[in-house]
Amino acid sequence: MRITDIGELYGEVLLFGGIYSNFEALNAVIERAQARGIPPGNMICSGDLVAYCADGQACVDRIRRLGCPVLLGNCELQLSKNADDCGCGYDEGSTCSILSRSWYAHAQNEITIDSKSWMVELPERIIFTHSGKRYSVVHGGASGISSFVWPIVPDVELLFEINILQSQVGPIDGVIAGHTGIGMERSVNGIRWINPGAVGMPPNDGDPRGAYAILNGDELTRKRFTYDTARSIAAMHAAGLTQGYDTALETGFWPSEDTLPQIMRRQSSAKG
Repeated sequence: MRITDIGELYGEVLLFGGIYSNFEALNAVIERAQARGIPPGNMICSGDLVAYCADGQACVDRIRRLGCPVLLGNCELQLSKNADDCGCGYDEGSTCSILSRSWYAHAQNEITIDSKSWMVELPERIIFTHSGKRYSVVHGGASGISSFVWPIVPDVELLFEINILQSQVGPIDGVIAGHTGIGMERSVNGIRWINPGAVGMPPNDGDPRGAYAILNGDELTRKRFTYDTARSIAAMHAAGLTQGYDTALETGFWPSEDTLPQIMRRQSSAKG
C-alpha cells in the first residue's frame, strides 16, 4: 500500500474530491482557494479526477500544475490499468453501471499515457497532521477503494472502516473520504469521518452547486459553490455525453438514483 505523509499543515485546509472531469467546477474551487490564501499544499483531493463530464485530461493537467496532494480514486486506478470499466462498485445492471460505459470510454480515449503513468503512482492513503490532530485520507473506505460509506451507515460500519484504517496507518483522529459524491460529517468513538462532497456533480439534492469543505482547527465548514455549468454542459454535448449527467448539472438530481440506499432516494423523501 502506498502511504504518503505530507506532514503538519497550518491554517485553512481545503478538502475536495469528485472532480469528475468537470473543468469549470475545478477552476472555480481553485479560484476560491486562491482568494482565501490557501496554498496548493493545503488543498487535499480525495480522488476521482475523471468521470462523468467531458474534460478529464484538462482536469488532470490542471491538478498536476497545481501540485496539490491527490489520492488515488477508483477511476484513476482503472484508467491506469486500462481496465474495461470504472470500478465504481455499483451493481451490474444498475443505471450508473450502464451510463458509465459512455463516459468511461470517452475518458479512456482522452487520458494520455503520461497521465495514466502519473495516476498509477498516486498514494492509496494520505496522512497529515493539523491542529494537533492526525488525519488519514481514503477514497471509498479502508476496506476497499470503492466501498460506499453513506451518511446513513450505522456507527458499527464506520467503526469497522476506522479500525481497518488504523491497522494500516496507525492511530488517527479523523478520516477524510470521497467516492459517494455526498458530503457528511460523523463521529464514532471520538474519531471524525468527513466527506467534503463532490466538486463536479451535485449531491442529488436539487441544488446544482458543487461542494467542498474547509478544515480550520476543529471547525469544519462545508461549502457550496456556483460555476459556469453551461460551459460544462456544452463540453459534454460536444463529446456526445448526453446520458443524463449533463442535465444533472442543471437540475441537481442524478440520473442514477437507484445506486443510492433506498432511504436516500427522492421517492422515499417524498413519502416521508
